[in-house]
Amino acid sequence: MLEIKNLKKHFITGHGKGRKVLTAVDGISFSIRKGETFGLVGESGCGKTTAGRTIARLYNPTDGQILFEGVDIAKMTDRELRSYRPKLQMIFQDPYASLNPRMTVQDIIAEGIDTYKLAKGEERQERIYQLLDKVGLKREHATRYPHEFSGGQRQRIGIARALALNPEVIVCDEPISALDVSIQAQVVNMLEDLQKEFNLTYLFIAHDLSMVRHISDRIGVMYLGKMMEIAGSDDLYEEPLHPYTQSLLSSIPLANPRQKNFLNRIMLEGEIGSPINPKPGCRFASRCRYAKPDCFTVSPELRELRPDHFVSCHYAENLVPNVKKEEKIQP
Repeated sequence: MLEIKNLKKHFITGHGKGRKVLTAVDGISFSIRKGETFGLVGESGCGKTTAGRTIARLYNPTDGQILFEGVDIAKMTDRELRSYRPKLQMIFQDPYASLNPRMTVQDIIAEGIDTYKLAKGEERQERIYQLLDKVGLKREHATRYPHEFSGGQRQRIGIARALALNPEVIVCDEPISALDVSIQAQVVNMLEDLQKEFNLTYLFIAHDLSMVRHISDRIGVMYLGKMMEIAGSDDLYEEPLHPYTQSLLSSIPLANPRQKNFLNRIMLEGEIGSPINPKPGCRFASRCRYAKPDCFTVSPELRELRPDHFVSCHYAENLVPNVKKEEKIQP
């Protein structure tokens, strides 16, 4: 459904002599199969949200390809994108800031329907009611304003808006991070039900590593604009190959206080890299306990070390047993 090839999104900061390049997304590649959920995780500032917005073409990519059903939409103009935008929708992180406070719920949901002239009159109104019902809201909610709803209800409105144009792919940008824990489960279950009903494909961006494992078929791990590891959900969590993924997963808290997982946590040390004019080599090298000299000079390629398990590390096959050996990349 979606194939991302060497996608880059850079921002210019400062002026004149203080002008610098912020490499928010710096050459990531992955694919999303039809009907699956691809999770995208990583610490704050790694470029997850920027990647999602760039794939949805809310940002213009600096370089790379975004192949939607084989067609590259990365270089398309706004006019050319018009026929593709209904197929690729987005659910935003903040359920309040993403809704216009001066518009009623029915106008928010129907904005895309009106723009593409998909329905009018009673047909339009019935479509709004159907969407409200799909996300667990009532008909009388249609005439209310966003400030009259709770955070969970506002996120449901955002989901209804994303469904209004019958999309094929939805980019979910941390759709549960601003919600209470009890509401998070409801929203995730609803997203799973909608996926089955409408055969949707999700790019699911989140911080909650346990929830990502629950909802995702495959997961990509990002760090400072680079993709560190891609694998099936269970495979990644049970035996991560990249040192960064290992440290990230070791930080997941356990519900049982008797299981003292903090004893097994990997505490990262060293200098945290910057996305502004980054140094050559592996982005994680300055914090990696296994780093060797060439890690600081040669950027590793994303390699398949196990079936459908890709790792961006020079020495991953030496860190975990039963991984096929490959010729080491030379400086």
